[in-house]
Amino acid sequence: MEVVGAANTPAAPEDVLDDVLKRVGRLNYTWTNTESLLIHLIAGLAKVQKDVAVVIFLTLSTTRARVDLVQRLAKMNTVPTTLRDDVLDLTARLTKEAALRNKYNHCIYSFDPEEGQLQTIMMRIQDRRKDIRVGKTEPVTTGEASNIDQSIKRLRQLNVDIWELVLRHKFPA
Repeated sequence: MEVVGAANTPAAPEDVLDDVLKRVGRLNYTWTNTESLLIHLIAGLAKVQKDVAVVIFLTLSTTRARVDLVQRLAKMNTVPTTLRDDVLDLTARLTKEAALRNKYNHCIYSFDPEEGQLQTIMMRIQDRRKDIRVGKTEPVTTGEASNIDQSIKRLRQLNVDIWELVLRHKFPA
């Protein structure tokens, strides 16, 4: 990702990192706001009060568990087909955005010592058949900045769409 300073000079490495961290912070803020709307889907689908749904939501410690619960509730035979399909579409969209968010939340950042290029170092173990790999590095490019910005935009729209469903079906808000 190239950040340009005054007079079209390349930005200092710290400025590039600041730009990335600002985007990742915005991504996390948008993600958290949108994920929290699963509370309303839990409340409506399980037919419980919102405070009960909050306890359920907070008891499940991962996004995957929360999404699984909402999807399973939506698939129950008491849920109308159109509502089920709408909920499954919304949760699929949330899950799709998780990959990029997880990438930037489970990495550390470093600068390539030779080129000064900002890169991510994944903090995950990749299990292979006969070995493991750790520390996969990827450069942070202008394209990645755009990917983060587009993910934020999609999450904002998803947030609006979830609220629309919650209000349309009169789920606890």
